[in-house]
Amino acid sequence: MKTLLAVATAVLTAVTVGASRPAPTSVRPDTYVVSRAPGVLPEGLAVTPSGTMYVTSSATGAVYRGDTRRAGLRPFLAPGADGRTSAAGVRVDHRGRVLVAGWTTGTLFVYAPDGALLARRTAAPGAALNDLAVTGDAVYVTDSATGTLWRAALDGGRVGTLVPWVGPDDFPAAPVFLNGVVADPSGRVALVAEQGGERLFRVDLGGRSVTEVEISGGRMGADGLLLEGNRLYGVVNEPDGAGGTRFLVNVARLDDGLRTARVVDRSRPVGTERSPTSVARDAGRLLWVGSQLFATTPTPPFTVSEVPGLR
Repeated sequence: MKTLLAVATAVLTAVTVGASRPAPTSVRPDTYVVSRAPGVLPEGLAVTPSGTMYVTSSATGAVYRGDTRRAGLRPFLAPGADGRTSAAGVRVDHRGRVLVAGWTTGTLFVYAPDGALLARRTAAPGAALNDLAVTGDAVYVTDSATGTLWRAALDGGRVGTLVPWVGPDDFPAAPVFLNGVVADPSGRVALVAEQGGERLFRVDLGGRSVTEVEISGGRMGADGLLLEGNRLYGVVNEPDGAGGTRFLVNVARLDDGLRTARVVDRSRPVGTERSPTSVARDAGRLLWVGSQLFATTPTPPFTVSEVPGLR
């Protein structure tokens, strides 16, 4: 998902380059090539239970698709098509529709599995849509620019308009930069991360009220989030002790009400040359995107790989 420091990152152009596809294998690769073209800067990641992977490009708006049994992804949605000049979060709903958050346009794009555009829903001017969480009846989207959580109803095949569900005045204090978002299985509660301010919020989606989650043991002001039972995974960045920044996944244990979070585990960190953003589960392992958003010289290939030191 679009990161706080990436707001100042120059948008680079890219040329999509096709590649031959190796045959699928029963052993999943530990690294996937999203693209070998320059300037792609991948960001959002979604993996379906069947192993279909989607990755967005923050620089071009392209979306790539692959099979987690194959080491390479292929273009699914072309750069700039339908006005997607930059793409952040991506999710797949229970109908197989692919939902993409358009960062620079403040637009939610909804696509059929064959890539046909089904809906385009735009938030208020100035919005920067970042990450998404899909429930049984709605999609919720974080807006990093205005501190708003937007909602679009999913009523059968219909996608509703984007409505500001909770705004900056609904938070205990106005958020700095809303980023990762997940919803619990009931669809009644969402957890929203504030990157930069290092807070995690609990949103009662029915009552449209917000409280701050009490965090101990580490950071959860995350970029990408993943919720599995009472375990919350978050891609965070922190000082490396040498004047730089390191990126890792923190794992927090939540209480039953999702009101407290205690960091109980962490991955091995990597540096800014990889700058991971989003995390997803596939076949008993965790994957994350090497965005290279903060690399001095982003260098192809751009990849998705296993998170080191966590399962």
